[in-house]
Amino acid sequence: MRVLAHELGTGAMASRLDARLSFRRVGAGTVIESVLATSPLRILTPRNHGYAAWAYTSTLGGGLVDGDRIRLRVSVARGASALLASQGHNRVYRSTSGCGSELIADVEEDALLAVLPDPTVCFAGARYEQKTVVRLARGAAALIVDVLAAGRGARGERWAFQRHAAELAVSVGHRMVLRERTLLDPRHGPLVERMGRFDALGTIVIAGERLRTARAALARELAGAPLPRRAGIVEQANDLGDALHIRFAAVSIEDAIHTVRARLHFLPELLGDDPWARRP
Repeated sequence: MRVLAHELGTGAMASRLDARLSFRRVGAGTVIESVLATSPLRILTPRNHGYAAWAYTSTLGGGLVDGDRIRLRVSVARGASALLASQGHNRVYRSTSGCGSELIADVEEDALLAVLPDPTVCFAGARYEQKTVVRLARGAAALIVDVLAAGRGARGERWAFQRHAAELAVSVGHRMVLRERTLLDPRHGPLVERMGRFDALGTIVIAGERLRTARAALARELAGAPLPRRAGIVEQANDLGDALHIRFAAVSIEDAIHTVRARLHFLPELLGDDPWARRP
């Protein structure tokens, strides 16, 4: 594995240099071929007991501050299996001009990428933009999770950020199967009132031919599940042909995390190890 680390400031040079991470298959397993991490991003590459390679992101200072812009390019070579997760919650601090992150991933034929970050927590006054683009070759597969928490409720910061904008795009072959944009801005109405009793919003995308059976089983399960009055989780699933798109709202971040793990119960088998086994 080649590891390159750059400690860069906020000048023009930093804005032009993207962080990069590449995976390739070696024998029956996958290795991380190269890593380029640019400040404030850090990429950790722990070993695991499976045949997939794992990478975890973190940031200097434990979160994103005003002006931080993270751009990460990921490539997963043919036949490789990769997990991209985070070391902890993505904390976004108060800012005036805002901050953001961008992930662009290319997954080659017969490869698998699981994007499994911890929830994003926007503090009071935060302004955050997020973009995720996953491009799958025919025969490739991906699992993508995104969870937004209400904030630091114990400090009275429930849905108290200034702006949260997110874009998610997934393509299979040359066909765009999903392009979703979400904007939460109190100028469009008080967020606390609009979110009601829910403290987390989440998205799960399961894409690619390799995961067709898992998608079909999950779609049937969700279609037949009753919705109790004042349910702790409200879910909606959309079958997009090459992908299953699930959106949910949860009354607590704990319920959101439990939902993700329950819906992706088959993930440890795909990776050969359980990424949640040592997590709370």
